[in-house]
Amino acid sequence: MKNLVKQIQNTIFQQELFARGAKIVLGVSGGPDSVCLLDIFTKLKPKYNLELIIAHINYGLRGKDSEADEKFVRKLAEKYELKIFVLKPVLKPHPSRLNRDTFSLTKEKDAKNFPSENQLRDIRYEFFEKIRSENNFDLIAVAHNQDDQAETFLMRIIRGAGLSGLAAMRFRTGKIIRPLLAISREEIIRYIKERKLKYRIDKTNKEIIFLRNKIRNKLIPHLEKNFNPNIKETLFKETLSIGEDYMLLNNLAEKAYEKNKELEVKKILELPVALQRQVLLRAVAEKKADIKDIELAHVEEIRKMLKSTKNKPQFVVLKGLKLIRKRGKIFIVKL
Repeated sequence: MKNLVKQIQNTIFQQELFARGAKIVLGVSGGPDSVCLLDIFTKLKPKYNLELIIAHINYGLRGKDSEADEKFVRKLAEKYELKIFVLKPVLKPHPSRLNRDTFSLTKEKDAKNFPSENQLRDIRYEFFEKIRSENNFDLIAVAHNQDDQAETFLMRIIRGAGLSGLAAMRFRTGKIIRPLLAISREEIIRYIKERKLKYRIDKTNKEIIFLRNKIRNKLIPHLEKNFNPNIKETLFKETLSIGEDYMLLNNLAEKAYEKNKELEVKKILELPVALQRQVLLRAVAEKKADIKDIELAHVEEIRKMLKSTKNKPQFVVLKGLKLIRKRGKIFIVKL
């Protein structure tokens, strides 16, 4: 138990996650990971002179279970004497996916009307940022761990991702910190059992309709059994290495983009392919703040347009943007 707290302190120091006196919003779902995060941060509170508040989202997609989750987190807030903010977004689950007030996916077609992981993530982080900003807090702490990192890495490989995507999650991204990122879920469960902490289980994590759940419940166990029993730790270390490589490429790409904000096709094609991709991603990011759903295939489609020898204007449409090649330049407009 003490070792885990010490591990988190080492991560805070090594990754420079925050300074003494920081004001931090804790994202708490009620699951074991976030309960662990909450308990550890309340232990670190006096040492670092922290100010903490809790943010919870009740998506309402699991009927009575969602309400029970909210009630549980409110009780946690009382237990630790912390202020809590709760969001209840308007999301209506399809009737065919509800069974006795408990969310259950039974068929592939049932998933079509269900909000995507990206949509739920956007709602979550927009709310967290709203709470942080309105309360004049410094950071948002979320409970992603080593297992989450491995799942994210495999998910992005399957969908097709460039170097930035394969770097997966980082210990800090802007105002968001992930203090548990180097900790396995096994260690988290052990900590919770030793501390006799209660937590909620999201039954939808067992559903295998969604890609992340298929990876968690099918692919990773298969890899552990047949290829590498330490696959999650191996993949985590891989993401750290890729992340370091990406940072170098990122710095080079930033300089290249600053020299060619006009997006002259000839100048872009003179760059190494890796820099071409990163320059194009920067250009897209200026029109579309969140580029998480821009996959490698999208960037390659743009590069294909750049290399075309046709004289007439050409365009590529992706994710609400239209990229047009004409007069030797790339123009990007929102649709």
